[in-house]
Amino acid sequence: MPSLNGAVVLVTGANGGIGTHFVHHALARGAAKVYATARTPRPWDDERIVPLTLDVTDAASIAAAVTAAPDVTALINNAGANPPSASLLEVTESDIRTNMEINFFGPVLLARAFAPILAALPQAVLVDVHSVASWYGFGGIYSAAKAALWSATNSLRLELAPHGVHVTGVHMGYVETRMAAHADGPKLQPTELVTKVYDAVEAGEYEVIADQLTAQVKAALSGPVEALYPELRDTRAPLVAVEE
Repeated sequence: MPSLNGAVVLVTGANGGIGTHFVHHALARGAAKVYATARTPRPWDDERIVPLTLDVTDAASIAAAVTAAPDVTALINNAGANPPSASLLEVTESDIRTNMEINFFGPVLLARAFAPILAALPQAVLVDVHSVASWYGFGGIYSAAKAALWSATNSLRLELAPHGVHVTGVHMGYVETRMAAHADGPKLQPTELVTKVYDAVEAGEYEVIADQLTAQVKAALSGPVEALYPELRDTRAPLVAVEE
């Protein structure tokens, strides 16, 4: 089974609420080093944490990160961003492309770039943070990007498995972070989510279903579309009897 003990972990989006917990929890589980990446890295009061500049939308930045971190055994694709609107019809074309760059192309290209390093090391791990939005289209381009990442994670899992790299996908609803500050309803605490993720990794699990909402949405995927989206029933025009 993969283990965080002695691992060298790279966390994208390390400055954020979830990313910070990925960094600290990795060390708590015995990681030897954590590369804490962000577009503008912040200082950390721990010599085991290495701040590293990384823009997941920039090919040169990804290449520089691979050069700077050739000893990574666990890549945590955590960085993400919300679009300005949940409507695919209202956002600009630029918004659509930017969100795909951050939430899909970034983690996929980062995984491709680090794949040779991971494949050469024992008990290597790739973690992709998806969302319940990957199965439920309430988020417009965000949902579309996360759905694409989920599909790509499945492909990466199949391709990397023969090389000994374990791939775990993470699905969850809202988490108590600045990114979800606008949302109402139940929210996971970041420490709860990260604990579940690392527990799953060390148990050799391929998927994290982090909360009840996500479990319900996944279960509904096998049913009719209108069961998952009951609002569609309200859009159907009633049949009108015609007298002859």
